Amino acid sequence: MKLGFNQATTLENSNLATDIDLCEQHGYDYIEIRTMDKLPEYLEQHSLDQLAEYFKEHHIKPLALNALVYFNNRSNEDYQELLNEFKQMLDYADKLQVPYIVVVPLVTKDKILKKDIKASSVDVLNELAGLAEPYGIKLALEFVGHPECTINTFEQAYDIIQTVDNPNVGLVLDCFHFHAMGSGLEALKQADASKIFILHMDDTEDFPIGNLVDEDRVWPGHGAIDLEGILYVLKEKEFDGPVTVELFRPEYYEMKAEDVIRKAKETTVEVVSRYL
Repeated sequence: MKLGFNQATTLENSNLATDIDLCEQHGYDYIEIRTMDKLPEYLEQHSLDQLAEYFKEHHIKPLALNALVYFNNRSNEDYQELLNEFKQMLDYADKLQVPYIVVVPLVTKDKILKKDIKASSVDVLNELAGLAEPYGIKLALEFVGHPECTINTFEQAYDIIQTVDNPNVGLVLDCFHFHAMGSGLEALKQADASKIFILHMDDTEDFPIGNLVDEDRVWPGHGAIDLEGILYVLKEKEFDGPVTVELFRPEYYEMKAEDVIRKAKETTVEVVSRYL
């Protein structure tokens, strides 16, 4: 098992330079870099070349740029801005040798028909994959388990990438999002594990389905998600992708970043190592 760290876990109590140092010290293999805030903050004091050199000289490596947000069902003007942002991310990913860019669906209160969500998503993912292919970079679609997200279940996300049918387009399977809108283990059992590029490990307090938000996340193994069920299926399917811990817990932001990084690894390894 290769273990990664998502910067959301120390969103308010750390920065990229500190995160990579601490993750290196505590034996993580990968880090998912937040491009919305942590990378721009880093570049105010450092260069991209410095970051690339750090990764060359240390064990820890960048796994993904996280994320290109709200990629589907956009206006023409918004979509052009999205393409410009994606092209910048490709330059970053190429320089840092990042294998994945995570893409996140539109979250909106507007009601959009599922067929229109699928049509837009397939078109956009095809175009983005075409832009990324010369760089050797893959797209990882992360469905979000919230009623206002346009792609909010595993089943819906998997159907979209199956329609795209491109080996460079797959999924992020986030256990919180899988649980949060009631995605089914039966659907996971039927899926091609090679289409799951990244596994996000987390847990949650036991609130009703459809009523969960990111801040409800807790240490893996300390909540209500059927992690054993998910991991058992992935073991049976011989999933061998990276596992990244991603938490957004406000109480954890009040802790020292090193304590969070240490505890996140301990709880993740305790749960995952029984299966993967």
